[in-house]
Amino acid sequence: MRTRRDWMRWGALAILSAVTSQHVGAAPNCDDLTRPGLFPNTVVQKAVAVPADATTGTPAFCEVTAQISPVAGSKITAVFRLPDNWNGRMLGLGGGGFAGILDFRAPPFVTGPSRAADAGLPRGYATAQTDGGHPSPSRIDTSWIPNNPVAVTDFSHRAVHEMTVLGKGVIASYYGRAATKSYFQGCSTGGRMGLMEAQRYPDDYDGVVAGAPVHSLLTQSSTVVRDQIFKAPGAAVPMEQIKLVHEAVLSACDATDGLKDGVITDPRRCAWKPESLACKAGEAGGSCLTPPQVDALNAVYRTVRTPSGVVGNYGLTRGSEMGWNPLVMPTTPAGPRNFLNGHLGDLVPLMFGDSGFDHAKFDIQKQQEAIHRTAFAKEYEATSTDLRGFLRRGGKLLLWHGLDDVTTSPFGTIDYYESAVKANGGSDIRLFTLPGVDHCGGGLGANTFDPLAALEEWVEKGVEPNSMVAKSRAGGFERPVCAWPKLPYYRSGDPSKAGSFVCR
Repeated sequence: MRTRRDWMRWGALAILSAVTSQHVGAAPNCDDLTRPGLFPNTVVQKAVAVPADATTGTPAFCEVTAQISPVAGSKITAVFRLPDNWNGRMLGLGGGGFAGILDFRAPPFVTGPSRAADAGLPRGYATAQTDGGHPSPSRIDTSWIPNNPVAVTDFSHRAVHEMTVLGKGVIASYYGRAATKSYFQGCSTGGRMGLMEAQRYPDDYDGVVAGAPVHSLLTQSSTVVRDQIFKAPGAAVPMEQIKLVHEAVLSACDATDGLKDGVITDPRRCAWKPESLACKAGEAGGSCLTPPQVDALNAVYRTVRTPSGVVGNYGLTRGSEMGWNPLVMPTTPAGPRNFLNGHLGDLVPLMFGDSGFDHAKFDIQKQQEAIHRTAFAKEYEATSTDLRGFLRRGGKLLLWHGLDDVTTSPFGTIDYYESAVKANGGSDIRLFTLPGVDHCGGGLGANTFDPLAALEEWVEKGVEPNSMVAKSRAGGFERPVCAWPKLPYYRSGDPSKAGSFVCR
C-alpha cells in the first residue's frame, strides 16, 4: 500500500514531469540527472552516456546509478538504463537467490526470459534494477542478514518498490514525460519480487511477469527435507543410478503426449514406481535399486502435508531426475553445504528462532507451520492472494514455471495460481507451464520464450494470452507454451514445430 511519504513523492514527481515536459523534443542530457536534491531521499552517484553497440544491437543509453535511503540505515542501490530509442515504457527487473541484480548482460547459461537489461534495451524499454538493499551479488550469500532488520525489509519488498518509484521520476526527468506503461519481469527471487509488487504495491506496475517464484520459505525448508531423505542409511543414489531411474521414467511415460521426445509433458500422469527397478534376489548395486533407495525415491516424489493441510514438501516431478544434482543432492557428497542444498546458514535464527537449531533435526509435522508465522516470513513471503488493488486498476499477472524445476516446485506455483483465481477470478491472471524445463530455464524442454511481449499485448491491446511459442536453444525444436491447465500434445506433422502440437 502507498504511504503518505509515497504520495508526497508522487506529487513531487508529477510537478517535475509537468516542468520537464516543456522540454520535449530537446536532446536529454545525462548530466542533468546528477543535480543534488533532484530526487527525494536519493543521491545520484553517476549518470553516464553509453554509446550504441552495433554488434549486440544495443542502442545508446544513459546509465544512472543512485542510492536510495528511505529510512535510517537503508542503502538501496538502483541502476536505470535509459535508451535513446525509448518506447515510452519502463521495465523493472528482479534478482535471483538472495541477491538483487544490477548486471547489464545476462550470464550465458540463462536460457529463460532474461533478468538483465540487455534484452529490454534493444526493444526500447527504460530498465530499472536494484541490488535489493545489500551489496553482495552472490545468490547464496546470506551473511548480510543477521541483526540487520532494515536490510531484510529492503530485500523482502521495499527495495524494488523504491527502485520503481524513483525510476518513474528519473524517466520523467530525463525524457520530459512519464512512462505510458510500467512492467516488471523476474524469475526465482525475481518472481517473488513481482508477486510482492502486485500484493503490497499495487500501483507500481501495469503488468507483472513472475517466473518460478520463490514466494515462500517452503523452498528453503524443502531442501532440508530432501537432504534428510538421501542421508538415511543406504539411501544415497549415485548419479549413474539417477540416470538409470530417469531412463526408466521416460520409458514408462515419455509417449503419453503422443511423441517420444525425451520430455514428459504432464508429470502428474506418470505413475512410474521405483519398485520396478528394485533389486531381485542375488542382485546388488548399479543396475538396480536397494530397498533404502526405493524408499528414498518414493519419498522424494511424494508431497507431504501437516495434519492441517500445510505443505511441508512438494514432491519432485518424474522426469526431472537429471537436474537433481547438486540441488537435491541424492549422492550426498562430503563437504560444506549452502542454503540451496540443505544448509540454511544465516536463515536459521530467522526461520526457527534459534541460532543453534540443527536443521538435520527439522520435522515437518512439528516445525513447518511455525516457519510461516515468523516475523521474517511476514516480511519475505509473497503468498497473499489479495490482488484486488492491482487487478482493479487493470493490472495483469502472468505466472510461468518449468515443470522439471527442482529448486522451486511448480506445484507450489500451481497451488498459488489456483488460490489466486479462486479469490480474484481468472480473467487477469494466467499461468503457463513448460514441460521439461528446469528453474528459470535450462532442462531438456523448450526453454526460451517471450512472456513480456505477451504481457504487453494483454495490457495494451486486450489480447488475452492463451499460448506462446518456446524454443530449445540446444535441441532446435519448438513447443507451444499453454495456459494452465492445458499442456502441449503432439497432433501430427514436423515434431520440431510448435504448430504440430495442440494445447489441451
